[in-house]
Amino acid sequence: MTTGPGDPGNYAAARLRLLTAGARSGPPRRRALSDLTDAWLASLLGDAGEGVALVAVGGYGRGELSPRSDLDLLLLHTGRGAREVAALADRVWYPVWDLGIALDHSVRTPPEAERAAAGDLRVQLGLLDARHIAGDPELTAALRTRMLARWRAGAHRLLPELREAARERARRHGELRFLLEPDLKEARGGLRDATALRAVAASWLADAPREGLDEAHRTLLDVRDALHLATGRATDRLALQDQDQVAAALALEDADALLRRVYEAARVLSYACDVTWREVDRVLRARRPRPRRAGRPAERTPLADGVVVQDGEVVLARTARPERDPVLPLRAAAAAAQAGLPPSRPALRRLAAAAPPLPVPWPAEAREEFVTLLGAGEAAVGVWEALDAEGLVTAWLPEWDRVRCRPQRNPVHRWTVDRHLIETAARAGAHVRRVRRPDLLLVAALLHDIGKGRPGDHSVAGEAVVRDLAARMGFDAADTAVLATAVRHHLLLAETATRRDLDDPATVRTVADAVGDTGTLELLHALTVADALATGPAAWSAWRAGLVADLVRRTGAVLEGEGEPAGAAEASGERERSALRPAAGAGRLAAEAWRTGGPVLSLRTRAETPAEADRAGPAEEETGPEPVGAELLLALPDRPGVLPAAAGVLALHRLTVHAADLRAVDPLGEGRVLLLTWRVAAEYGSLPRADRLRADLVRALEGSLDIPARLAERERAHLGSARRRGAGAPPPKVTVAPAGSRLATVIEVRAQDAPGLLYRIGRALEDAGVTVRSARVGTLGANAVDAFYVTGPDGAPLPPREAAGLAAELERALGG
Repeated sequence: MTTGPGDPGNYAAARLRLLTAGARSGPPRRRALSDLTDAWLASLLGDAGEGVALVAVGGYGRGELSPRSDLDLLLLHTGRGAREVAALADRVWYPVWDLGIALDHSVRTPPEAERAAAGDLRVQLGLLDARHIAGDPELTAALRTRMLARWRAGAHRLLPELREAARERARRHGELRFLLEPDLKEARGGLRDATALRAVAASWLADAPREGLDEAHRTLLDVRDALHLATGRATDRLALQDQDQVAAALALEDADALLRRVYEAARVLSYACDVTWREVDRVLRARRPRPRRAGRPAERTPLADGVVVQDGEVVLARTARPERDPVLPLRAAAAAAQAGLPPSRPALRRLAAAAPPLPVPWPAEAREEFVTLLGAGEAAVGVWEALDAEGLVTAWLPEWDRVRCRPQRNPVHRWTVDRHLIETAARAGAHVRRVRRPDLLLVAALLHDIGKGRPGDHSVAGEAVVRDLAARMGFDAADTAVLATAVRHHLLLAETATRRDLDDPATVRTVADAVGDTGTLELLHALTVADALATGPAAWSAWRAGLVADLVRRTGAVLEGEGEPAGAAEASGERERSALRPAAGAGRLAAEAWRTGGPVLSLRTRAETPAEADRAGPAEEETGPEPVGAELLLALPDRPGVLPAAAGVLALHRLTVHAADLRAVDPLGEGRVLLLTWRVAAEYGSLPRADRLRADLVRALEGSLDIPARLAERERAHLGSARRRGAGAPPPKVTVAPAGSRLATVIEVRAQDAPGLLYRIGRALEDAGVTVRSARVGTLGANAVDAFYVTGPDGAPLPPREAAGLAAELERALGG
């Protein structure tokens, strides 16, 4: 007995040969399997005449048949008799069932198909991928044309529904790139999201970024093919017990290499979804009628130098010149994170392509912007991942490539290594008020596991990596040593507290010897908490927190009893003294201010200061030294209100204060002159003219310039747009420094840096009736770290109770 081409045995044998042929895998095999299946199904249908078509839909319609995939089929007809249509269906469905192949089937007329699609989004998506197999091709073509037209006409309504379906799917199945047993189809960043992106593109409203997208989609399909063959089942879940076999089938080293490849693909798809859905939102917003309102803010709101906000995204200003500004990518990223807004993908791509590499070591501005980015809390996570997707992170930190998408087999961990690191930095942002150096805490949090993926203990390997990295980033030797210690011992407190006897003096002594000083101890304490919280809910508890806090208290007592290590105090003092030295000519300005009785100021770029000019090498003399902000020297006779007036004027002129020094001098032996030295930078645009600063300062001191009203007006202008700086930041913290000075009470303020902050502090101190003898104002990333030396009306330090009350009142004023 001979068998025809539609014989199930022939098809089954050909299918088996195809699936077991080792040389054919990936897209060629999926295409061949689809072609083979098409031919078999066409032979089963035979000559059905006009008005009947067999149509592949869904994954089969896209030609994505995996070894155990369902066959998604639609028998389309124009209204033949029920018995005739049923007979045609039986000719196709029963042979498929006989072979044990899963079948998702329907029999409909074109109007019935359209009605089914109107009531079910998944049916509609499947029909967008309709592909003709056999029968009347015009019938299939007409249905496809109508479905695409309906999809485009209803896109404004259907795309939000599709997005909500994607969100619900993500809530149920999680994010593919962080799961140890991911669902390749349903999890976020999986195959269903790839289908959704195709549907968005078919709407003509937006399109996904294409770079790497096809390869990512192909990777997930290849893994699913290997999973089907390894298990013999139609499954999309990459279970732990199957991963080694799947890895071997794909010629990968091990299961970790397999997961990393899957995670990389999911990362590309997730980022494409983020970008695409933002674009969909933008287009749909633009199509909505909006009433014209007076005073509506401009479309492009300045955010930082070279950076603006447009349509809810951070983009480059028209005047930006990324090819001349290596710090611009970091400045844009920090501004985006602080504002809680996503960076535009075209802007990131332009920065990645045009911006020159950062100098080595990094300039101070680059470090400050980097820390500001990390200090933005949860908002930093999305910005960082967008930067990483466009290659900017590895341009700054090549070491990041080793930890990207690296799986962590410990079930306590929620994230891959790279995501865990940025999550730890985000968590550390809540603890910056607890440490003296929030910049070192944030950088240590980002890099504490950077040694993973290298041979040996990751803490030891990480210490070596961080020493090199910190030097490249421009940290001095003392700060580099602190970062290296933090990375080397980031597990020390948690492991010691939970595994050792804290009543044994040797336990605490060992920790004290490893840590070295109280500043590093407080940093390690904050890092321990942030690391645990970013690991997962099982990694931290009240019991662990209590044990660690007890160990920190005991270790701190030992360190304080022995004092700082030799040379540490001297090095710390030298760093404070060198952070902001009075400019040359300060005495001349002070004398002139006393003679004239009014303010005298000098404003020049930091690159123009004599000491820096003397250090300029031949290359700098040719091209000009790199601008690093400006130095403003202000002198005026001592009088009430000087500090808030000067700080308010700088804020009104959009000057960011990075450091400041206030001191009283007596240049002629006849009376006190206040000398204020500021290191400032323009938020965006160019520096203001010195004569305008002086004129506004005179008006502020006279009372004719209403600084509070002007600052409030400026805040209102930015309300709800770019100026949401510090959203989610920890509250301000104001303390009295114990034994800070014999001549004055030292009030320490730690708060989120923001326009007008120094004005508010100065105003609150003035209202409290204290005299500011001197001040040290500094900015570490997004955090202001300020110290004010104050005395009472009698010129003496404040009594302890009065000092505590002043600190509490100042904290309340800043918190409001």
